Amino acid sequence: MVRPANQLPPRVILLLLLLLPLGAGDPLPTEGRLRNSCIQARRKCQADPTCKAAYHHLGSCTSSLSTPLPLEESSVPADCLEAAQKLRNSSLIGCTCHRRMKNQATCLDIYWTIHPARSIDSDLCLKFAMLCTLNDKCDRLRKGYGEACSGHRCQRQVCLGQLRSFFEKAAEPYAQGLLLCPCLPTDRGCGERRRNTIAPSCALPPEVPNCLELQRLCLPDPLCRSRLTDFQIHCHPMDILGTCATEQSRCLRAYLGLIGTTMTPNFISSSNTSVALSCTCRGSGNLQEECERLERSFSHNPCLMEAIAAKMHYHSQLFSQDWENPTFSVMERQNNPALRPQPWVSFLFSCTCTLILLWSLW
Repeated sequence: MVRPANQLPPRVILLLLLLLPLGAGDPLPTEGRLRNSCIQARRKCQADPTCKAAYHHLGSCTSSLSTPLPLEESSVPADCLEAAQKLRNSSLIGCTCHRRMKNQATCLDIYWTIHPARSIDSDLCLKFAMLCTLNDKCDRLRKGYGEACSGHRCQRQVCLGQLRSFFEKAAEPYAQGLLLCPCLPTDRGCGERRRNTIAPSCALPPEVPNCLELQRLCLPDPLCRSRLTDFQIHCHPMDILGTCATEQSRCLRAYLGLIGTTMTPNFISSSNTSVALSCTCRGSGNLQEECERLERSFSHNPCLMEAIAAKMHYHSQLFSQDWENPTFSVMERQNNPALRPQPWVSFLFSCTCTLILLWSLW
């Protein structure tokens, strides 16, 4: 039997029907179809007097936050933080926009009002601090060590305990964002905020001890000893070329695990990303070489330096991406399944490949 030229064979039609997913012909998302669009979220907020007032006040904070802060000011203005905290449980915090949605400009205006941390100046450390403030758990844990490590209240062991609690319990993107935020070399304010993240005036020894003395105090403590061992394993260069023992993520986790122990490291200045222990090798005598080896495992460790640089680059990329389509927040972007290729893209690709294959066999 001769088949008409414009007729596909039955087996091809059957395969295409099997490939066709339910809902493949659905239209593109509109405002009504978007999950919690910012326009819808603002309508809900305006029905609540408290939410409405906080939203309008936060809008005025965007312009004030665009002015660089002096060195001694390491936080967002209190009234702006208060407004942000009042909105933390509202639907505005998780609201989204879509590139081709109706009233996109209005939606984006609402989004950037709620997320001023990503629309202000280039101080990414301030931005990550704001993001932490907008998260209940991160904000609570950060306040915990902030109070324990503050000036006249400083009790070093309590401060170290609260620091450990923060870096153990806060979600990794928030903790790493606060500590490993990138700064321009000329932005001393940003660099100082980063250096002050761990409250060094309280967390670090008041007098600079010998590095081997720090290690001597660490080793009898099971927690400190295990954290130091993790660091030595996962941030260890295996050869003269600097080949690292494990992947960068493990090295960073091991590094952060030391914060709050006797071996707490920190950035050495506000102008670069070099880190070191707060100790010296002066007066080490016959143990000078051993002491310098310990000190250099932090200050001249290529695996650690590369891991820190890579994470800071990643954090800077989070803010330099195409934010005209802020469908998800910075902290949700890397793990949210909604950001993976849409099913219809995979469907079209598979159909195209199948048609080419079947047409060649026909």
